[in-house]
Amino acid sequence: MVAVVVFLAFGVACLIAAIVVLREAKRLAVAPPPPTYSMDEAYDWVVQHLPDLVAATLTPADVRRILAFQIEYFERRGVAKNGSQLNVPGEVIVGGAETVDYILARSKATGEEYLPEQIYPVVETQLAYLRAIGAVGPPSRVERHDTDPAG
Repeated sequence: MVAVVVFLAFGVACLIAAIVVLREAKRLAVAPPPPTYSMDEAYDWVVQHLPDLVAATLTPADVRRILAFQIEYFERRGVAKNGSQLNVPGEVIVGGAETVDYILARSKATGEEYLPEQIYPVVETQLAYLRAIGAVGPPSRVERHDTDPAG
């Protein structure tokens, strides 16, 4: 009698486990988990892919500082999240001159100064990393309104 009860309890536990696993597998197939950003992984990837000319002018601490300021900028723009926010309202464009200006100002405020020519490649390389892990979408197709017809 005890063996039958134990066997029945084991069967029920296996059935519950199977239901939970199948439900989670279905949920992940519909909506895969969002990519997770790791500063250490991003740093390693950026250092490996940074153009040699720029890498020669920056120390490892400089690259890490620029990456941290870029993430800080993303947080201020509302695009870096820690799981507490479900969706960013509307399309947010990051990268380019606004990001570089923010990093220039923050680095100057902390006593380090860089040239825009040093920051742009780091910013673009980190954006390439974020695209590679699926954290950001493709570059936006922003219409240009140049006044110069040769533009």
